[in-house]
Amino acid sequence: MNLYIIRHGIAVEPGTPGYEDDSQRPLTEKGVKKMNSVAGGLQAFDVRLDMILSSPYLRARQTAEILAEVFKMEDRLAISESLVPAGLPDQVIGEINEKYSVDSLAIVGHEPSLSSLISVLLTGSTDVSINMKKGGVCCLVLDDLRIERSATLEWLLTPAQLVKLGE
Repeated sequence: MNLYIIRHGIAVEPGTPGYEDDSQRPLTEKGVKKMNSVAGGLQAFDVRLDMILSSPYLRARQTAEILAEVFKMEDRLAISESLVPAGLPDQVIGEINEKYSVDSLAIVGHEPSLSSLISVLLTGSTDVSINMKKGGVCCLVLDDLRIERSATLEWLLTPAQLVKLGE
């Protein structure tokens, strides 16, 4: 399985008047534009997706919707409560194993839970420090998705690198 772990794009800052509910903070105009370019970079890098799984938070859903539109797979986008900012790696892994049988999955979520997930899959613990920039993408390859050292890091790209790939 190829697992693409994607942090949501640039969103309205926490505490911005009118957006007191963290789950309702949208992508900014710059965030939308950059995520469209990131998605184009993923296509140029020949990424293939079978499904997209997203946090229910607005900024993550909008990021996932941009990916789904660019990859022409709006009908293969699902929402997961396990991908909220406080989500735990074992919840995400359990849900994927229980509900989805795909060869290539993109998950869209938040920090620090995404870094914890990557760390667990690479090392078996959450001790590895990983910097996932907004709009950044990490590609892991797995034979079997388990809550232990079960993945190989293929690549970790910043949004700027993905934008450049798509140019």
